[in-house]
Amino acid sequence: MLAELAPQTQKPSVLFVCVHNAGRSQMAAAYLQHLAGDRIEVRSAGSQPADTVNPAAVQAMAEEGIDISAHRPKVLSTQAVKDSDVVITMGCGDTCPIFPGKRYEDWQLEDPAGQGVDAVRPIRDDIRARIELLISELAPAQTAASAS
Repeated sequence: MLAELAPQTQKPSVLFVCVHNAGRSQMAAAYLQHLAGDRIEVRSAGSQPADTVNPAAVQAMAEEGIDISAHRPKVLSTQAVKDSDVVITMGCGDTCPIFPGKRYEDWQLEDPAGQGVDAVRPIRDDIRARIELLISELAPAQTAASAS
């Protein structure tokens, strides 16, 4: 998987996409930014963005020490997909444009929309585990160096 990004000299970029860009993709982007720092460029967007981020997602991430309360859902653009090396969809199906040479993944995650924080915590924890694996694939040398 890393071989797909090997010719690149700049840091890899990841785009998280879900329908409303209010829960799963916001949590994923926040975790990636928090855990990878500036080693990976992070974007998130939605095919039909909500007006605000899900309050239960905000609360669940605050429990992890990550503040997403000021984040705002953004509309998915073709340019955001073009500018990303890895595109991770979370329930937007085929509304996400496909470009050759990109790495696409679809993470099957429960939608936190309309759910309380107790229901969002397991989704958050699943996202964190997937983000940790993603970091180990995209920035393994930096991950190993920062762990020592």
